[in-house]
Amino acid sequence: MKYAEKRELILEGLDCASCAAKIETKVKEIEGVKNASVNFVTKKLTIEFENALKSEDIVKKATKIAKSVESDIEVFEQEEKKTGQKSVLNKSEVIVLSIGILLYGTAFIIRFPFWVEFTLFFTSYLLIGKDVLIKAVRNIFKGQLLDENFLMTIATVGAFSIGEYSEGAAVMLFYKVGELLQDMAVNRSRKSISDLMNIRPDYANLKTGESIVRVSPEDVNIGNIIVVKPGERIPLDGRVVEGRSAVDVSVLTGESIPRDVESGDEVLSGSVNKSGLLSIEVTKEYGDSTVSKILDLVQNASSQKARTENFITKFARVYTPIVVFASAALAIIPPLVVPGASFSEWLYRALIFLVISCPCALVISIPLGYFGGIGAASRHGILVKGSNHLEALNNLNTVVFDKTGTLTKGKFEVTEINPSEGFSKENLLEYAATAERFSNHPIAVSIVKAFGKKIDSDETESFEEIPGHGIKTIYQGKEILAGNEKLMNGSGIAISDTNGLGTTIHVAVGGKYAGKILISDEVKADSKKAIEELKKSGVKKLIMLTGDNTNQAQKIGRQLGLDEVYAELLPHQKVEKIEHIVSQKAQKDKLAFVGDGINDAPVLARSDIGVAMGGLGSDAAIEAADIVLMTDEPSKLVTAIKIARKTKGIIWQNIILAFAVKIIVLALGAGGMATMWEAVFADVGVAVLAVLNAMRLIRVKGLE
Repeated sequence: MKYAEKRELILEGLDCASCAAKIETKVKEIEGVKNASVNFVTKKLTIEFENALKSEDIVKKATKIAKSVESDIEVFEQEEKKTGQKSVLNKSEVIVLSIGILLYGTAFIIRFPFWVEFTLFFTSYLLIGKDVLIKAVRNIFKGQLLDENFLMTIATVGAFSIGEYSEGAAVMLFYKVGELLQDMAVNRSRKSISDLMNIRPDYANLKTGESIVRVSPEDVNIGNIIVVKPGERIPLDGRVVEGRSAVDVSVLTGESIPRDVESGDEVLSGSVNKSGLLSIEVTKEYGDSTVSKILDLVQNASSQKARTENFITKFARVYTPIVVFASAALAIIPPLVVPGASFSEWLYRALIFLVISCPCALVISIPLGYFGGIGAASRHGILVKGSNHLEALNNLNTVVFDKTGTLTKGKFEVTEINPSEGFSKENLLEYAATAERFSNHPIAVSIVKAFGKKIDSDETESFEEIPGHGIKTIYQGKEILAGNEKLMNGSGIAISDTNGLGTTIHVAVGGKYAGKILISDEVKADSKKAIEELKKSGVKKLIMLTGDNTNQAQKIGRQLGLDEVYAELLPHQKVEKIEHIVSQKAQKDKLAFVGDGINDAPVLARSDIGVAMGGLGSDAAIEAADIVLMTDEPSKLVTAIKIARKTKGIIWQNIILAFAVKIIVLALGAGGMATMWEAVFADVGVAVLAVLNAMRLIRVKGLE
């Protein structure tokens, strides 16, 4: 779906997942905003506008909101160049933190008089937690009373107020150290994902006359000649005009074996030249190149969020207030109703609730998990346009395939020429080639190629392509029809038997049947494996839709072991058939349509999951599909399902871990059997573990 305008802002310094959720919610409330999404992993705020004319005003309001939620954030447009990245700790922070730890250790180990001990603990507390305390005070004036800084401040000040000086300072210390470890883990995961997609070319060797100039890929135009040396990354899509080499495309398609290329072959940006020197004519500008589209898709995939992500975001807004109110009740009610209950004891238990109340482990690790899954998919040659589509693969029940170019190679060859009486094989092929010469359909191309002679275009008076039927043309004053049985029947022309193993093209000249040409298309070697693996993975129905003749379609269906085959369908009939199949499945089950992404756009759009085959370098495929398999292998869909299930498994591990630890510590805290040390672990400790667990997805292997 396209909107009037979309703007992307980078929120540099965004290290708080809860803050990211708040920013997203508030920006969505701005008048004129159609949708807004914050990608915590890439620190990107994407805003879609209802009215492009108001975009500047909305961007200013969004910037103001971001800074009001997190004052340390630096906001700038996606296009603006920024160098460097903020480190987790700067030198002055390291010194202050070290002094704070030293003072705490001194007071903890050595026995001092009360006031000396209190001074050391309190000074340590201020040095370690000054940033938390300052943010908490700021947030009070902003009306943000339930963020982690405010809650941690209340908890630690409460500990000091009941005489637990050592524990109050220790909680702040371990909270701060935990936050740093969490930030380091998140930054490491961001770097891992960045390294995974490190396919952006740094430069292009532009040939100008007899010299070669190193320029930015953005400065190269279509038609320019670039030179790629051995070991260099190909910066733009193009066609080899000179040279021969092996090209490593593993970062684009997951294929381990390099492709041999020579003059006339197409090459894709992002791949690496392994051996020879190549001169390449550029066919696409950088913004439209394969590498640019892949990077854009992977980096922006998290803007289409999965149901689990949306649920956790909503849950976090409810969970924190509930735990805070429970904490208040725990501090006030027991001392009033339980005989002999101490206010300080129940206040301490309530403070444990406050420390646990931030749902950071969930808010951080779940989007990070989906981002890791999408990154892992891209490394295997699969582009997923949103975490919602990755999640949907877990409920895949029905897969519907197109035939040509999906299950078959789409490379047609003329295998039989059967003329009628009064026509020779040469005549029949010439008439067919004359009719098909203006069509780009693979069958038409194969007929023209088989004829192999030049046809005088001046003799063609008219040309009409009839979708789902064939071609009607007037050549040298004669009407020539070339197409399927429907075209002949519609024109009242009797045809001969069509029981051939292939696609049959019937030809009529001047109202007389001239004969038939049999075209064969070979099944891909990978197709049978894909069907078998899909069945093993739990997909219940495997269906093929095609416009090809029934005999050929049924033959391929039996060969591959498909459950249902529907043949001789017009484009609109394919949509109708998909509608019927969708109506028969359960609501939670998902249907995927796998096609070439060019001719099947309506069917791709109607399916729950649209999958484009062989879409690498195809703009139409990338536009139409939800998932793009970057090679011609249908089995990549099985790999995508495995990655989706691995992603779901890790995400649910994190959800269960976070909830289990928090519930246990909450129960122990309410019963007086847990201290704030356990509470800090239940907050930042679990968050660190969840982030590290999510990072496993980035390196997921063994799925092929």
